[in-house]
Order: sequence, then C-alpha cells, then structure tokens
Amino acid sequence: MRGVPPNVTLIHTVAGLAPVFNGLAREVLPSGTRVVHVVDEDLLQDTIRRGSIADETRSRLASYVDFAAQSGADAVMVTCSSVGPVVDALTDSSTNKNRVPLMRVDLAMADEAVQRGARIGVLGTLKTTLEPTAALIRARALAAGRTVTVEARVADGAFEALQGGDTEEHDRRVMAVMQELLGRVDVLVLAQASMARVADQLPQDGRRVPILTSPRLGVERLRSLLEQQI
Repeated sequence: MRGVPPNVTLIHTVAGLAPVFNGLAREVLPSGTRVVHVVDEDLLQDTIRRGSIADETRSRLASYVDFAAQSGADAVMVTCSSVGPVVDALTDSSTNKNRVPLMRVDLAMADEAVQRGARIGVLGTLKTTLEPTAALIRARALAAGRTVTVEARVADGAFEALQGGDTEEHDRRVMAVMQELLGRVDVLVLAQASMARVADQLPQDGRRVPILTSPRLGVERLRSLLEQQI
C-alpha cells in the first residue's frame, strides 16, 4: 500500500465547480487526497463562440495535463463535457507525454446510463456540451453491446441566464425541459456538472426515471482509478 495520500488534478472550465468537487473529494476520495484545481474558463467560452473545439484549446488542455503529470499528479480529471473529445484524444495519443491516468468526468455517467435503459434522454444548456455527451453515450453503448436511442435537448436560454447571474431562471428553464423528458425516457442524463443541483430540487415522487449527473459518479470513478494504483 502506498505510504502517502494520492495527488489528483481537476481541470475546470467553470470556476464555480471547484468547491463542488472539493466537497465530493473530501467525501469520496481516499483520506488525505491532495486536490489541485486548474481553472481556465476560456476553454469553454472559446468553444461556445466558435461552435467547435479549436486547435489552441486542444493544445492548452494538453499543456495542463502535462503540467499536472510533471507536478506529480496520480490522476487527472477534466470536469467539462464540452472538451471531452480532447480528453479522449489525449488518452489515446502520445500527446499525453507522461501517461498520467486521464479521465473525463462524464464517462462513468455514460456507462451508468447505458446500463439503466434503452431510451436515454440527454439534457444540456449548451449545444457544445450536448453533442459530445450524446456521442459518448452512443460509443459506450456500442462498447457494451447495447442498443440505445438518445433524445438530446437543449434548455434554451438557461446558460445565458446563468451567465447573467440569474440562477433561478436557469433552474426554471432546465426543470421545465427535464420534466418533459422524464415522461419519454428510461433514464435522464444531465450533460453538465453545473446542472446537478437542479436535479436535487425535483421531489422524489417526481423522479419517474433515474436522473444521472456527472460530479459524484465521476469522482467515484476517480476513486476506483486511484485504488487500482495501490
């Protein structure tokens, strides 16, 4: 068994997620785990402006992973689904020079979704997040030998409300589309970590199907990854 607590680096594109993951890390990860947060909101903002992931974004994210590895990280997790395809590419290529274990936050959520049902709803507030999440679910279903249909929806105006500081309007718009989807799917996936709190507002008797969010499932998968290194 290793004699020192593990080191993990979490890469965020939304600053407000750092305290959320700090709390989950204390609750879920091995005692004493050192958590380093890297926040670069421009990674997401530039992707939103362009409507796709730029080469500069890929390069910057790769540099953060490389920095984490050189700093002694035992694992790195990227908490933004919009740049998830970059994480996949880094995991599969020599760009991840130090071969530090690297994972995207929504991987465990996608795996759980394909085990829960054949009709999967995906709800996001950004098209740039929705498409990578839906693609990940389809890929994980294929790998698991399961046939699924994915219904992806954007809660229009929710992201803009959140950017403007109106969290109540954001939550209202997300909740409205969430309730529509709950009647049509076997399991509902919330594509962004920032949406997790909206699911908590739904009464238990309103949860007609499982609602999956990425933060806790992602950190639990990270714990499993760390335990494999012991």
